[in-house]
Amino acid sequence: MTTATLNSDVRELRTGATQSAVLDDAHVGDIKGAFGTIALDDHGAVGRGLSAKLKTLLAIVGPGLIVMVGDNDAGAFATYGQAGHQYGTRLLWTLLLLIPVLYVNQEMVLRLGAVTGVGHARLIFERFGRFWGAFSVIDLFILNALTLVTEFIGITLATGYLGLPKVPSVVIAALVVVAAAMTGSFQRFERIALALCAGSLLLVPISIMAHPSAGAMAHGFTTPALPGGSGQMAAVMLLVIGIVGTTVAPWQLFFQQSYVIDKRITP
Repeated sequence: MTTATLNSDVRELRTGATQSAVLDDAHVGDIKGAFGTIALDDHGAVGRGLSAKLKTLLAIVGPGLIVMVGDNDAGAFATYGQAGHQYGTRLLWTLLLLIPVLYVNQEMVLRLGAVTGVGHARLIFERFGRFWGAFSVIDLFILNALTLVTEFIGITLATGYLGLPKVPSVVIAALVVVAAAMTGSFQRFERIALALCAGSLLLVPISIMAHPSAGAMAHGFTTPALPGGSGQMAAVMLLVIGIVGTTVAPWQLFFQQSYVIDKRITP
């Protein structure tokens, strides 16, 4: 698809969305983020000082950070851990190839949200019809449900490893998830989610404690290879597919575009 065609489609969607999109009570007034608030009469940081631009960035950056860290879940740890256990650093190149894919996906939904002013699912319904719209939404619900199952499996395994009671731990985790989703405030949800995301910083000291070889990591990142020979090709390819699947998740697209609307980001 050419840039001209994409721009034409986006303008068409924007025209239809402008006629019917109506902001609800949660999307009027000040723009509230986890790290700050943009007043209703604040018309942007263009032409102003660095502090004003930083304040604007802090108010809208939360969803991007959540999406960025969201891949560090139980399913991802299990997949990456299995890859490292079986093949060391020899599959790191798959992650390097996925960086531009992730960037383009998230950058495009951000543009779509900013230009059209509506969410990802609604654009699919309007552009491709009810069948594909319903298919995408139902598929999203199913994948999210399966993802939640893997998260609680991970919680069970982690608490068991630490010697903590499994059932109370799972119940507490479920209550935290429900409470975060039912706060009634995007700002409070962002803060809870970002507090949980901060736990990913533990990966830094853990990785240092593993004493990885810088040379081996550099070679693994820059040298594509399928280890194990032809006899293990099926197992290696299945693991590569798992790495791709746990890195590029559909929920990220819907989540990011919806939050672009919440932050009222425009071109």
